[in-house]
Amino acid sequence: MSQYILRRVLISVPTLLVISFVIFAILALAPGDPLAQFATNPAIPESTRERIRISLGLDQPWPVRYVKWLASVAQGDWGISFNTKAPVVDLIWQRLPQTLQVVGIAYLIAVVLAIPIGIISAVKQYSVFDQIATFFAFVGFSVPSFFTGLLLMLIFAINLGWFPIVYQGSLRVTDWESFTQQVRQMVLPIAVLVVQQTGALTRFMRSSMLDNLSLDYVRTARAKGLSDRMVIVRHVLANSLIPVVTLIALGIPTIFAGAIITENLFRVNGLGQLLITSINSSDTPVVMALTFIFATLTVIFNLIADILYGVLDPRVRYG
Repeated sequence: MSQYILRRVLISVPTLLVISFVIFAILALAPGDPLAQFATNPAIPESTRERIRISLGLDQPWPVRYVKWLASVAQGDWGISFNTKAPVVDLIWQRLPQTLQVVGIAYLIAVVLAIPIGIISAVKQYSVFDQIATFFAFVGFSVPSFFTGLLLMLIFAINLGWFPIVYQGSLRVTDWESFTQQVRQMVLPIAVLVVQQTGALTRFMRSSMLDNLSLDYVRTARAKGLSDRMVIVRHVLANSLIPVVTLIALGIPTIFAGAIITENLFRVNGLGQLLITSINSSDTPVVMALTFIFATLTVIFNLIADILYGVLDPRVRYG
């Protein structure tokens, strides 16, 4: 196992290097000027704009800038934002708690809901519960998150007025009233992510359970006199959770990416909104940092999923 992990880590390094190079090249060759905000200001002369460009290193070829960026990242320096002139690390740390609150709670709720729904749907296959759960699961992961968000916003925020439309990132929880405000403004963005993730996980859990319910060891366990509850909980569920756990691990970086749309829809002051704002303003250091972090999370959780699969399934051996 240790040799396999070491080999995967060594493979991940060149993978991340290639990803970072491709992302940097796309950002450098894409249309847009980080200094466009100064071009429309007649009070800033051309000589001043040129000095700013030189100070930011934008006068150098993009391959040279990439090498310098890579050397800085290796030393823990992610650069300075072109827009705010603040360190990129500080911007990420300021936005990270908001994203973790929304994404973390949403994913936890989705997992807690999806597993029992998938189990009941498989055990009661083709029942009314199964048909209803299947319908909502298909709708949940098929409908785009922006449509679900707009629908929930229209019903529960505009028509009913139960929840606020805009998320206030400056809100600080100091008493019960501020706590209820925080909970109310988190309901809609979390609900959008929960609907999408619950649908996908429910279908996968149901499929995994059905695959195991038809195997010989289940019929053998029932022939020995074990109750259906014992067979399902002790045998079927344990084996069905093996691929589901790995899917849950793989889904963690994808929900971060999915939160980009949700955060911008509800104005959640998180990493997703920061990424979109930085892309619109050609803030290359911030965009590079966020996309590289998302790529790193994907590589890491792919490795974690492979390791979990080997730990949970004794039939898997890593050479």
